[in-house]
Amino acid sequence: MKRNSQWVHRTRRADGFTIVEMAIVLVIIGLLTAMALPRIDLAHFQVDSAARGVATSLVAAQRLAVTKQHDVTIMFDVPNRSMRIHEDANNDGIINGGERVRGMPLGDGIGYGLAGAPVRAMGSGPVGFTQLRSALPSVTFHRNGSASEEGGFYVSSVKAITGGTRPQDTRAIEIERSTGRVNLWKYAPPVWKRGF
Repeated sequence: MKRNSQWVHRTRRADGFTIVEMAIVLVIIGLLTAMALPRIDLAHFQVDSAARGVATSLVAAQRLAVTKQHDVTIMFDVPNRSMRIHEDANNDGIINGGERVRGMPLGDGIGYGLAGAPVRAMGSGPVGFTQLRSALPSVTFHRNGSASEEGGFYVSSVKAITGGTRPQDTRAIEIERSTGRVNLWKYAPPVWKRGF
């Protein structure tokens, strides 16, 4: 009987970890993380997230125009790194009282700009739409789902825009006029690739 109790005791001890062993493992994980963290560049993840968020908002605005049967205008506020979405209930192109206007920031460290990537068909400016609403470049989705014009814009990290040294941080979002379709592009040197 005594022999069985010794065996049970040894089995229980072998199944667990001591506090000292856990502390050593945590210290090793901490050291590895400290060495690896500075090498991880989160900018492209932030840009991807911002571009997807903007594209989703554009698709939602197009669907809203079709559902509500009135124009929905997207205005691009480049200096403030945001978008404004105007539900133009009477289709007059003017923000009237009672019409909903929402703001959507691009995100921390994200702005409009090409950041050294090759120019696409929409041009080299941060936003390629010529229509102006409230003195901002804009595009309007009509009740049939089409867009007011074909064009697009570039989204990149502010670090890449100001330095021009990280073209791989650039994403392009283009809108087709006839269908209002939103296309996403990622610059993966040396070419642009659809989607990401």
